[in-house]
Amino acid sequence: MSEAKGSGTRDDPWVLKTPPGTSEYEMYGDDTADPPALVCQVGLTKLSYDARAIEDLHAMLKQHGDWMDRGAADEQKLAAEGTVEAWARSETNPLGGWYGLRKGYRGRFGMYMPALLEALGLAELTHDARNNRMRAI
Repeated sequence: MSEAKGSGTRDDPWVLKTPPGTSEYEMYGDDTADPPALVCQVGLTKLSYDARAIEDLHAMLKQHGDWMDRGAADEQKLAAEGTVEAWARSETNPLGGWYGLRKGYRGRFGMYMPALLEALGLAELTHDARNNRMRAI
């Protein structure tokens, strides 16, 4: 399990790595946003996801009960069926659609959210070069 550096605030963001461990990025909670958000800074790109994603993703993974492919796709690309990425866009998830909040940058949920759940002790991830999976703890 990887551990995040930082406390998850704007001034002390979590410093995370993608599941293959090849890239580092930062995330922090923003309770002043409407709705409350998780802000993900990847280089110069800022993505944001509804903060409910932590609890909702963990609950879905627990219900799923087994390993699930993460998937990771930009908003403009289709997400592979049965992946975490597809769930984060589905009309059947608890939000009834996208967890991503910034139009044009709503994708990549399956790339960036799993490492946060792992760092928080809520999920286990594989750390292969490609096709990583996750499951609830």
